[in-house]
Amino acid sequence: MLTAIVGVNWGDEGKGRMVDLLSERYDIVVRYQGGNNAGHTVVNDKGRFILNLMPSGILRDGTVNVLGPGMVIDLEHLCGEVQRLRDGGIAVTPENLRISDKATICMPYHKLLDELEEDRLAGKKFGSTRRGIAPVYADKYMKKTLRMGDLLDLEAHGEHLADIVEWKNLTVERGYGHAPVGAGEMMAWLREYGLPWRDYICDTSAYLDAAAESGKNILFEAQLGALRDIDFGIFPYTSSSSSIAGYAPVGAGIPGRHLDASIGIMKAYSSCVGEGPFTCEFFGEEAERLRQAGGEYGAATGRPRRVGGFDIPASRYGVRVQGCTEIALTKLDVLGCLDRVPVCVAYEVDGERTEDFPTGSRLDRAKPIYETVPGFGDVSGCRKKEDLPRAALDYIAYLEKAVGCPIKYVSVGAERDAYIEMF
Repeated sequence: MLTAIVGVNWGDEGKGRMVDLLSERYDIVVRYQGGNNAGHTVVNDKGRFILNLMPSGILRDGTVNVLGPGMVIDLEHLCGEVQRLRDGGIAVTPENLRISDKATICMPYHKLLDELEEDRLAGKKFGSTRRGIAPVYADKYMKKTLRMGDLLDLEAHGEHLADIVEWKNLTVERGYGHAPVGAGEMMAWLREYGLPWRDYICDTSAYLDAAAESGKNILFEAQLGALRDIDFGIFPYTSSSSSIAGYAPVGAGIPGRHLDASIGIMKAYSSCVGEGPFTCEFFGEEAERLRQAGGEYGAATGRPRRVGGFDIPASRYGVRVQGCTEIALTKLDVLGCLDRVPVCVAYEVDGERTEDFPTGSRLDRAKPIYETVPGFGDVSGCRKKEDLPRAALDYIAYLEKAVGCPIKYVSVGAERDAYIEMF
């Protein structure tokens, strides 16, 4: 069984929580794109963990976790993240973590360039996390990066690294007027933070292909959501990688394999970190009330998330491009604070109503059309479908029909057992 767990909206839908829950049914969990520019917060019997690079399956005993070739890996961050896991009692060994030799290394100068460009843009910034993701993906496609496999024979790549640094300084020093990057400093960084991972680096493509052939259950974990995808998202306010389910086998390293299922994660309301159009956005007291109730602060950045009511046009679009076969609805319990639940049912663009998700400048001009449905109170103690009040069941059925995909899982709390399997 090959299954992708993907975000339907702008990211921050609660994928980590669902991967942690569902990973019990899978032998292998794979991260197939992105870097440490987003986070998954997981609360379980072992504690509370924020994961940026690690697949959420790392918290499951007996699960093998893979960082795929579609990822970009900040080695320094990887060292820190794994140390925090170990401090929390989580084992991270070459037996339960495998790193693709084809994954790209995110260097310190990539982060530097990210910061310099965001500072240059000032009020026109993209809302980058300043973790080097766009610069490293740009360099990957210019074929001017180092890959994790290079750490297995690092000294042989000294001249190649020096050539890259010389080229990079054309931008760092002559473009931005910053002090140049030193090749020796970069090599020392690679030795300190890269060499500890040599025993973890392998041909994960061969490993996963053999696992799939033998009938292993593999879960592909995405970062961010459909609306942050480089091709199908709210460009240019997107990530720099492909966060859609269709890319999962490619980014994992087994492009010849096909998914059996795509589980889309969407919140019972909307949230968004970063810049760009967010049509359903609340402001002022209304926004703060929902933000506080949902604890809506970025796991990677700590930034307050923008929030709004459930967005039907955006969610229907996300479900379609993700090819969702079923949905996991998260944070239903948060809406217990509302007497009436607002839902964005359509947009107004240039004076006309549309129920489709627009792109480009039309999305910039879109205004939300809201309706409200009855609230349903506290559902945090519900563990079976029969426990849910009628109004909550009606809300779930309403969303299910609106996005055109069955809702199989409903999360009613952060704890591992705080969910309902609807069928």
